[in-house]
Amino acid sequence: MNPDFGERWASAVRYIVFTGWLHLSCLTAFAQPPALASEPAKQHLIVIVGAPGTEEYRTRFDSWATRWRVAAEQAGSDCILVGTDAGSKTDLENLKTAIDASISVETAEPLWIVFIGHGTFDGRTASLNLNGPDISAEMLAELLQPAKRPLAFIACSSCSAPFLNALSGPNRVVITATKDGNQIQYSRFGDALSLAISGLDADINRDGQTSLLEAWLFASRRTAEFYSIEGRLATEHALLDDNGDGKGTRAETYDADRPKANIENTDQLDGANAARWYLVPSEEERRFTPEQRQTRDNLEQQLEELRKRRDSFSETEYLVQLEKLLVPLARLYETIEATKK
Repeated sequence: MNPDFGERWASAVRYIVFTGWLHLSCLTAFAQPPALASEPAKQHLIVIVGAPGTEEYRTRFDSWATRWRVAAEQAGSDCILVGTDAGSKTDLENLKTAIDASISVETAEPLWIVFIGHGTFDGRTASLNLNGPDISAEMLAELLQPAKRPLAFIACSSCSAPFLNALSGPNRVVITATKDGNQIQYSRFGDALSLAISGLDADINRDGQTSLLEAWLFASRRTAEFYSIEGRLATEHALLDDNGDGKGTRAETYDADRPKANIENTDQLDGANAARWYLVPSEEERRFTPEQRQTRDNLEQQLEELRKRRDSFSETEYLVQLEKLLVPLARLYETIEATKK
């Protein structure tokens, strides 16, 4: 350990004791930025542009899809667009081909699937409107069932909430533009989300990258502002599910990027996992291998759980528990620093 490392670690402990929370930015002081991984695994993005109905919607949807494609380019991720080019096969056939190829890859890096368009709900079945045959929530769930990698599914459309119930599961983040299948009006949520995902306007915690949680919060709040400014009744309320319970959480339960203080059963809220998903990671984030990132995330999650239980410990006990987590984190950063020398 270098001479001033112990003091920096002690300072971090004192900071946590006084503030009661930890973020990755607190830990970056432990070491110089680590070296880039030689061949990092890739994320994959499938963007589905549904049947627009009118030329006005076509222009909007194409614009949103372009933002996602550019974001994938920034991230160095593979991107497949479905629904933008006419061909001999239907969009449903092309989507099945894209999904089959992407879910068979065994990697810790996620597959992102984004739908942009309109949806329908007949009281029992929710569907996404494609050019040609539509795809129902049940059909998509069946297609994704064999997935061997983490999955983010984002439905930027009306009537999309039933997809959350159908697709929710472990190691998945599911976002829908509506809170139920009966919100049938055109959804503006996708516009704000496509703006947020690759820029830093939605970077609430100022760590130089926008997480999926931050992008969802930004888009939800921007959408609500639109209806408020227009003096109109909101016809869409986005949901996020990342704990696999199929219930979803609304942005109103959050203050900035943390659950509001008066919210009960915060351990049942969604968002903790989505906070660690980045389509466009910062240069610092790219320096971690998937394994190192998983180790860091697990330790940070344990720190968050410890923070929630702080009142059940004495000050000494709390510091002892902190040390058990902070020392491995500090060693992780030292290990990464050593690899560049």
